[in-house]
Amino acid sequence: MRKSGILMPLSSLPSDTGVGELGRNACRWLDILKENGVGIWQILPLNPVGYGNSPYQPYSSCAGDELYISLELLCEEGLLKEMPSPFRENEKRLDYDAVRKFKEPYLRNAYQNFTDKKMQANTKYQEFISQEWVREYGVFRALKSANNGACWNEWKQEDKEWPEKRTALQPEVEDEAQYQMFLQYLFYTQWMNVKKAANEKGIEIMGDVPFYVGVDSVDVWAGKDNFLLDTDGRPVFIAGVPPDYFSATGQRWGNPIYDWDYMKGNGYRFWVDRIGYSSRLFDIIRIDHFRAFDTFWKIPASCPTAVDGEWIEAPGYEVLDTLKRKIPDVNLVAEDLGDLRPEVLELKNHYHLKGMKILVFSIKTDGKYAYDTAQDMENTIIYTGTHDNDTLMEWYQGLNVAAKRKVRIFLKKQGIKDGSVKDRLLSYILRSKAEYAIIPMADILGQGKEGHINTPGTVGSPNWEWRMPHFREAEKEMAKYRNLMTFRK
Repeated sequence: MRKSGILMPLSSLPSDTGVGELGRNACRWLDILKENGVGIWQILPLNPVGYGNSPYQPYSSCAGDELYISLELLCEEGLLKEMPSPFRENEKRLDYDAVRKFKEPYLRNAYQNFTDKKMQANTKYQEFISQEWVREYGVFRALKSANNGACWNEWKQEDKEWPEKRTALQPEVEDEAQYQMFLQYLFYTQWMNVKKAANEKGIEIMGDVPFYVGVDSVDVWAGKDNFLLDTDGRPVFIAGVPPDYFSATGQRWGNPIYDWDYMKGNGYRFWVDRIGYSSRLFDIIRIDHFRAFDTFWKIPASCPTAVDGEWIEAPGYEVLDTLKRKIPDVNLVAEDLGDLRPEVLELKNHYHLKGMKILVFSIKTDGKYAYDTAQDMENTIIYTGTHDNDTLMEWYQGLNVAAKRKVRIFLKKQGIKDGSVKDRLLSYILRSKAEYAIIPMADILGQGKEGHINTPGTVGSPNWEWRMPHFREAEKEMAKYRNLMTFRK
């Protein structure tokens, strides 16, 4: 069934607290999507961001970032006495540190009220915190705080070894762990209410699961044997990609490499648990960097760039067979972009996974006429772009005069003559035969460089900071494409 979708990070939703939240505005956003015939809301990872505020270097594969917890809902539930005054409302950039500093006292106040009212005896709460990952995450964050925020492999030895020995914690550390577990309960409860509301409106949520995890994460700390680490807990090899379109020296991500032999010995439990939990949170799961299930770029940790790596084969068929057997209803999507060897596509096609095409890459202007290389639309998702590349208008404005003219002629030949160049390009993608057509919100708004979410190979600001300050322009622009988006449903 053909569907339309919008790529919009949760963090980018308008709010009165400087960051998108799981409250009233999330529900309003769902109403806007429904009104305009949108069937898929694609988001970025929701996990607690770590290094460089990247959602692809999270502290946990399962936990949600407390940044997104709605203070408004906490007021309604009686966990806060009053709603705080607006903070950084209508901002176009997310200041992570400022927002965390603003929200932290209110979240701690909510926890205090929660314990004072002895609400922790609630059955649903107890069931949630009884999950192994919740306890491990709570302790991880508490010990990280006790070690002045250092990476876990720099902690004192007894804290490094807690997952193996499960020793009793100091009272203040235990209380912090309980607080972190409480935050996860709030996040999960609020998120699942948003997901339920989306599904009731006929909207599926497409989540994003990074292939790798960050070294400074509970996943590595509590599951050291799953990774190639030295005796001090430091990666021996790290992940990335070789030189490509984005970088002449490749991308050195720094994530630890999996120990696939160990994982095979325990039935790939890490992946079953990770994808299994994600399947509760999302209707569709996009696997970022899917090609690493086939071959992955293995870089010695001592190398300062990604140039000196090698391609290593991964047990993709074994892993995916296991996932399909253990989680039969899981709906996976493969991020299969870039220069791939044929075996990657064979792996994807073997499991009938949807792949991706990107308009700003598929339209070529190097010949006499512009042409679209994305011809095979079967089982495909067509995008104008992703969070990693230029916005649609940034791409178009970067073309020379002749190339721009070729693009306009190309669209005219497709029978698309009316409206601005942006309108015509979006009409083209929405008329595509691809099963899903998904458009980043910045492209709906017609933004240029200011709508660019992330530049691969770079760390920190302004990456991951883009926000939509209000809904007015979104409602106006999306209405232009309502018929086309509805037609695809």
